[in-house]
Formats: sequence, C-alpha cells, structure tokens
Amino acid sequence: MPRQMIQTDPVGYRTCDEIRIVEELVEVAGRQVLELGCGAAWMTRLLATHLGARRVTATEVDRIQHAKNLAVQDLPTVEFRFGGAESIDDADATYDGVFLFKSLHHVPVEFMDRALAEIRRVLAPGGYVYVSEPVYWGAFNAVMRLIHDERLVRTAAYAAIERAVDSGRFAWERQVFYQSEGVYPNWDAFAERFIQVTHTERDLDAARLAEIRAAFERHLTPEGARFLKPHRVDLLRAVV
Repeated sequence: MPRQMIQTDPVGYRTCDEIRIVEELVEVAGRQVLELGCGAAWMTRLLATHLGARRVTATEVDRIQHAKNLAVQDLPTVEFRFGGAESIDDADATYDGVFLFKSLHHVPVEFMDRALAEIRRVLAPGGYVYVSEPVYWGAFNAVMRLIHDERLVRTAAYAAIERAVDSGRFAWERQVFYQSEGVYPNWDAFAERFIQVTHTERDLDAARLAEIRAAFERHLTPEGARFLKPHRVDLLRAVV
C-alpha cells in the first residue's frame, strides 16, 4: 500500500492501544532509547517497565510538566531532560531507537527538518525512528479542531518526514494506521485533559468554549463520551 498522510476508511484501521503497535514494530528490550516530547510520561513508563528498555532519555519542553516528571521516583532507568527535538544534547550514535509519540507536529515548523537531522545524528547505524501522529479525520478530530486546529502543523510534520526520507537519511520501513479508544466521563474531565493544559496557551472565549462543549456533549452517554481516535505510525530506519 502506498504511504499516505490520512486514512479515511475505517476498515484501514486496527483498534488497539499504541503499546501493541510498538511491540510489533520495534525491539525495545535491552536498548537505549530516546523519547522526544514525553508529556506526562505515560509511554515513557511503558518503555522502561513493560517493554524493558535498558535506558530511556525522555525530553519535554513544557517546564511545568518537566518539573512534575523530575519528581518521579520509581523509574531508575529513565532520565528526564528539558529540551526540544531540534537540539539533542547527546553524542553521535547514542541511541538504538527514537520515539515521537504525537509530538513531531508540536515541533515549530521551521525546526522540523533540523529535528529530524538531529535524530539521525544521535541514532546508531541501522537504528529506528518511531513516529506516531494523530490523523486529521473522524469524530474526535472534529471536536479537537475547535480547540486548536492542527491541520497545517500535522501536514508540515508529514512533509518533514518525506523530506528526511528523500534526503537519504532514512528509509521508510512501515506505515500503520490504528485507532485507540478514549473515554471521558464528563465535560470537566475532557476540559481538564485537553483545554486546561500547561504546554499551550488556549485563547478561547466563552462562545468558543460553549461550542466545544456542545460538540463534546453530542457524544456523551451515561457511560461517558467514547471516541475512537485515529493515528498513523511511520517507522523509519537510519540509512547506513
């Protein structure tokens, strides 16, 4: 199947948690890996514990979230570090694998090419880059774009991946589309997760908040609002 940025046929998606995709595509156990844009470190924890990475370096540019990550006491094989993907504080060929879980589109567009060049620099020969990105399609996206429309930055991230492959730095090994389920019990829980965030300033007036809430509550049931959230995974391999 040819590579594509958006898949709009539900049949083209697997429904599973992302950790299953990671398990199937790459080897993590015993490896030294880098996670760029780790956020609240949910996947960091799984890389270090469930998947058995030898060492995980997890970076974050949100200083408030980074301070919270530094307070984590039960992940001795993880180093939390402040910094962006466009400037990685490591020697050449340090890592066996690099992960960007829904974070490449958060890199400033003007720095995306530099970030992928930095990733190639710190990868060992034959190392992999695992990039997952939200797909701009579906019911969940229809709600989220009212908060912050990411169509342009997601398009830019995909174009940066294509340029990195065309440059000869990487080979495009696999592309997978999957959907993960998100369940939010009520509006307050959804707003806390996606609106009341520290990493982005939300400039939302009362009218826009009401519009977002109405769009969310159209999916609300007594069991909460359930969404299937579409994602694309691109697996790249460093060209020797």
